[in-house]
Amino acid sequence: MSQNILLIQDDLSYATAIRDALIHTGKGSFQVEWVRHCIEGIERLAQAGKQDKHRPTGISAILADLFLADSRGIGTFDRLFRAAPQIPILVLSRSQDEDTAKLAVEHGAQDYLLKPDFNAGVLPKVLAGILERAANADALFDEKERAQVTLNSIGDGVISTDVWGDVTYLNVVAEAMTGWSREEAVGRPIDEVLRVVDATSREPVQNPLALAIRLNKTVGLTANSMLIRRDGFEAAIEDSSAPIHDRRGQVAGAVMVFHDVSTARALSARMSYLAQHDSLTDLPNRILLKDRLTQAIAVAHRHRRKLGLLFLDVDRFKHINDSLGHAIGDRVLQSVAQRLLACVRNSDTVTRQGGDEFVVLLTDLTQPQDAVVSVDKILVALGAVHRIEDHDLSITVSIGIAIYPDDGADAETLTKNADFAMLHAKDSGRNNYQFFKSDMNVRALERQTLETGLRHALERQEFVLHYQPKYQLATGAILGMEALIRWRHPQRGLVPPGQFIPVAEECGFIVPISRWVLREACRQARAWQAAGLPLTRMAVNTSAVDLRSKDFAAGVDAILRETGLAPNLLELELTESFLMQDSKSTTTVLQALKDMGVQLALDDFGTGYSSLSYLRRFPINTLKIDQSFVRDVTTDADDASIVSAVINMGKSLHMRVVAEGIETRAQLDFLREHACPEGQGFFFSHPVGAGKVGQLLEQSTAEPRLLQMY
Repeated sequence: MSQNILLIQDDLSYATAIRDALIHTGKGSFQVEWVRHCIEGIERLAQAGKQDKHRPTGISAILADLFLADSRGIGTFDRLFRAAPQIPILVLSRSQDEDTAKLAVEHGAQDYLLKPDFNAGVLPKVLAGILERAANADALFDEKERAQVTLNSIGDGVISTDVWGDVTYLNVVAEAMTGWSREEAVGRPIDEVLRVVDATSREPVQNPLALAIRLNKTVGLTANSMLIRRDGFEAAIEDSSAPIHDRRGQVAGAVMVFHDVSTARALSARMSYLAQHDSLTDLPNRILLKDRLTQAIAVAHRHRRKLGLLFLDVDRFKHINDSLGHAIGDRVLQSVAQRLLACVRNSDTVTRQGGDEFVVLLTDLTQPQDAVVSVDKILVALGAVHRIEDHDLSITVSIGIAIYPDDGADAETLTKNADFAMLHAKDSGRNNYQFFKSDMNVRALERQTLETGLRHALERQEFVLHYQPKYQLATGAILGMEALIRWRHPQRGLVPPGQFIPVAEECGFIVPISRWVLREACRQARAWQAAGLPLTRMAVNTSAVDLRSKDFAAGVDAILRETGLAPNLLELELTESFLMQDSKSTTTVLQALKDMGVQLALDDFGTGYSSLSYLRRFPINTLKIDQSFVRDVTTDADDASIVSAVINMGKSLHMRVVAEGIETRAQLDFLREHACPEGQGFFFSHPVGAGKVGQLLEQSTAEPRLLQMY
């Protein structure tokens, strides 16, 4: 491919000689365009430049005499160079003007030739060399430009040094991360520009570039490395450094590619934290507990010390979730977590196992009883009212205690045995603690068997209702029945409610069971009415969980409509513990039931610590004197005074009063003497099946002679 040469020469003889020397090289390598004046050359360059601003089309090189008719000296070169700085220029000069030619080379000319030297042999070779160097320079520039753009486009920092460790290059990312511009950094020692320390010890880290040069292989920074920017800002980094070799394979320097991993490390640390902590309470979870407990056991074994593991479960927590919603339930768990932390030492660990279960690890105990100090604090702290939004909630917990090494030598065994002890605490009335004992394993298995059976008891129609009559003590007439659930277990036989109701409450089965009891009792009462039997009221014990359900009142109304029983013939019995938990929502539910016409009875009256206040705040119709007072009414003056006071208070408040648990004639005589209106108990009748109730009602109608009979 021929090269087009622009010749600017006003001497015809020289111009002809140059053209002949280039055109007649025998290779056809050059084409020559000849103009006489500088301005003509500039115009030709401008015309070509419109087609290609980087390399004007058709002009590969310029041969220019600096002394022309319209321009003379170095000014001629400068004008041409400004017009086409990317095209190589060979200056033609007379001997006496050689100094000007040299000055042109300093200004950017490729070379110069004195006019006697550009004969047919010399000029083509010189021009070919200039064009080759220009082509190589262009290629090198393009390669360098591509590399520069590439290095500035990547997200990593790039820095290089020579073999002596002085900086030779930084890309824009490296400039930003080190705080040094390329102009400032080049030529400085790498340790001055790239300051890297260990994030933990703060000691300087060995420079990886120097190490790559010394070992002649790719190396990386040690883990946990921190780059300190020029202004003191710190960033965690990772890198890879490799040696640079010259043509002979000798190490000529090194290059390092590095990037900021601060965000990645922070995210990794956060993910690790979340994997080991509970998202709701921010307490360690069961994964971290196992690790800490295993470590604590090793330390305790080495120093021959004891550990205490407390397994806590919030009593009736499902009631709160079902009645007030999970948002309130979550707030309760957060409140419990905060109070637990305040009850233990910094060396102890409070964890959340999930749901309403917490585990506390007590370290460095001398004897098992040392754990009781923390347990007592916990029971008191959690027992104080929890103010959650507009609700004042009373929370209790059941706590199981397992001691290392007495109750287990590994984390799994200790946790399991503390759990068994907690279940025993629940079976013992809740709001207490129990130390683990070996026989608790058997009880836990029994409880698990009950729980498994309860899951299918309803669908298998294993539940049945028995009824205990309530008598008017003055006349002997039956005033109503109390419905009492029994479980006809396929293997165990008839299971009393005291054994399975607490399990049903804890496992979440109590609501469907309670709804079944209510529907069946109403259906049976309506059936007795339809048979012409006199029945004043049907009493049903109502689960606190069911009462707190948002649709409870609506559900009662639907059952009454479905069965056809009049609302005033239904009496719902509730306990003081229910009233104590959340008075605001309780008032709303009870008022809705009262407006419906349903009767409300306060069961086990007198066992709560603030019973009298409820009589003023809630629409209660009936007080049931707890059987614990009736049992000793003839032998304990205090119990006799309490029973007498309740009877009189009920009369003054126009409430019905029912004495529970009447078992002897002496108890009956006392209650009659103090004018107690109603009573029930084994003295009259044990709970019986529906068929037997029919006989009792018929007898009561035909011959109400209870007082004469006894």
